Formats: sequence, structure tokens, C-alpha cells
Amino acid sequence: MTNDVPSSGHAGSAVAMAVLNAIQNPVVMVDEAGLVAFANWEAEAFFGASASHLARYKISTFIPFGSPLLALIDQVRERRAPINEYRVDLSSPRLGQDKLVDIYVAPVTSEPGSVVIVFQERSMADKIDRQLTHRAAARSVTGLASMLAHEIKNPLSGIRGAAQLLEHSASDDDRALTRLICDETDRIVSLVDRMEVFSDERPVDRVPVNIHSVLDHVKAVAKAGFARNLKITESYDPSLPSVYANRDQLVQVFLNLVKNAAEAIGDRPDGEIVLTTAYRPGIRLSVAGTREKISLPLEFCVQDNGPGVPSDLVPHLFDPFITTKTNGSGLGLALVAKIIGDHGGIIECDSQTNKTTFRVLMPASKDASLEDATITPTGPSR
Repeated sequence: MTNDVPSSGHAGSAVAMAVLNAIQNPVVMVDEAGLVAFANWEAEAFFGASASHLARYKISTFIPFGSPLLALIDQVRERRAPINEYRVDLSSPRLGQDKLVDIYVAPVTSEPGSVVIVFQERSMADKIDRQLTHRAAARSVTGLASMLAHEIKNPLSGIRGAAQLLEHSASDDDRALTRLICDETDRIVSLVDRMEVFSDERPVDRVPVNIHSVLDHVKAVAKAGFARNLKITESYDPSLPSVYANRDQLVQVFLNLVKNAAEAIGDRPDGEIVLTTAYRPGIRLSVAGTREKISLPLEFCVQDNGPGVPSDLVPHLFDPFITTKTNGSGLGLALVAKIIGDHGGIIECDSQTNKTTFRVLMPASKDASLEDATITPTGPSR
């Protein structure tokens, strides 16, 4: 029954196949003997094998030895009732690292002994959970920024004015101290100004934007300044539809990400930054307070071969005041997360030694459709 679904007729089978292949989660059917009787497109991608190849083997061939999934299958057959299991680790050399999944196993009533298994990869669920946490943190900074603007900036201007007056009558030694007061006051005001951006709740003025023109502009600015000695390469999908965004804010986002990448690489002689764009259907977010779901098919990545981000810092990287830089304020990535969140998108970081990737997922322009992208889904590529 390779990549086929039991049905009362050919038309019903075709519809069932279309529905199962449209599901953006791996779905497999395991028969009474433990063989993989059916696998949708996502399952083929998940296991890295075609449905016809999967059908030659038992499900136990493709999952780690001793996996609780096998026990779940036996329980479902015994009870003849569905079972959910959360955060099951399927990491293996075959499936890759960090394969943490939620599993739903249900009996197939028309096929005694057969079960259907649905895998929900935790990586994306966890990323979305963390993104919502980032937005909540940004909202807390919003209130703090409003308070700081009023309670700190006014006294600081008085301190700076007094230091300037003292400077005129001070000795050379004392003048250095008044200059220090002015410089440090300016630094604090600059920090508060950056935080004030978080309190800007005005709607973002958005239009269809060509992301490649944004990235080309960012690359030109970087090569003319902080990344002049680094190699910057691109891997673009030329058929990508427009992103629905504010161009200036996108420039700010990617300039910040590229600058961070350049600083992470430092003086490394083989330092390289890679900019990529791709179309990734299947990522959808619910809009709070409505039944609307936003599709985030556009993926933009900034990758560097620097030393990587400490693993304990990655989940908090977009929180305010979190930084790996000695003199950093920890507001740059928090602002990036706010801007992307204001656009209805999400941003995440995947980091390991010699490979750190900042991934931005955003909605396409309202007048862009799948056809605009000239992409026809025909199943996973091999």
C-alpha cells in the first residue's frame, strides 16, 4: 500500500492523498506487521527517504533503538484508542540531532492492527513559544522606556548643562572631569533614546518590498564599513514574492544582524557571512483575539562562521539587556525582535560552533500568492 490510502473509490483515494499530503506534519501508517504502509510528503522529508523505500522496512528501522514510540504503538493496538506522548526524543544519526517531537498514535478501525502516527516537531513549537516570550519582554521594556524618558532624560540635561558651565572656569585637570561627565551623560541619553523606540506603538507603514534590494543595500553598507574585510555571499530564491513590510525597518533589522555577524567573526581570516532567502510554506501563526491565521512563508537568513552563541544564552538572546559583548547594551536584538514582531513575523537563532544562523520568517505581500512565487509543490525534493 505504498503511498496509497484505502478508499471506497479512486476519487476518494485521490482526495484522501491530497489531504494527507497537505498536512504540514509527518504522517505515517504502520500495518499489523510493523511495516510502513503509508507516508505523506512531510514524512518522506522527516525520515529522509521516499515512501516506496520506507514501505520495505518496519518503522523500528527508522527510529532509535528502544524508542518509546514502539511501546506507544503496542499500547494503541491493545487499547484500540488513541494516545498522545509529548517531547519524545528521536535524535539519531539517521534523523539528525535535536529531533524532539510530540507524537499522536491512533488505531485505524478499517485496518485491524494498523495505526496512524502523526509527528509534531517540537523545534518550531518551542521557537514560537519563545517568540511570544520575546514579545512579552519587549512590552515590559515599553513601559520602562516611557518611564525612563520622562524621569531620567530631564535631570540628565541639567547635569550636562551644569558640567558645561563648570568647564569654562575649570583648570586643565578638572576640565577632563567635566568632559567625562558630559560624555557619560550623552551615553546614557543615547541608551534611553534607543529604549524609547520600544514605546512606539504606532502601526507600521507597510508596502510590498523586494527583500533582495534590501539585502543588497545592507551588503553595500557593510562592505563599505564594518565588514570590508569579510566575505559576504548570497543564496537567493529569485522567484520569491514581495514581503509586506516597511523597507527602512527591514534595512535596520538586517544591518543589525549582519553587524552582529561581523563582530562575532572578528579578525578570523576565513570569516564569511551568508545571506539566504527561501520560500517555506507551512508556517502559520494564530492572531490573538481572532480566528485569523497568518502565513509566514518567506524565510530570510543571516549566517556566519563565528564561534557561536553560548547554548545557555540562545533561548534569551532576544530579551532586553542580554548581550555577549563587553560593552553592549543588549537592546539591538531586542529591537530586531520587536520590529519583526510588529510585522507579524518571528525570528530565531540556531547556533553551533562555526555556524550561527539568524532566521526571519515573515508574511508575503497581501497581493502576492503562491503562483506569484512560481512554486508548485510536488512533494519533497530528493
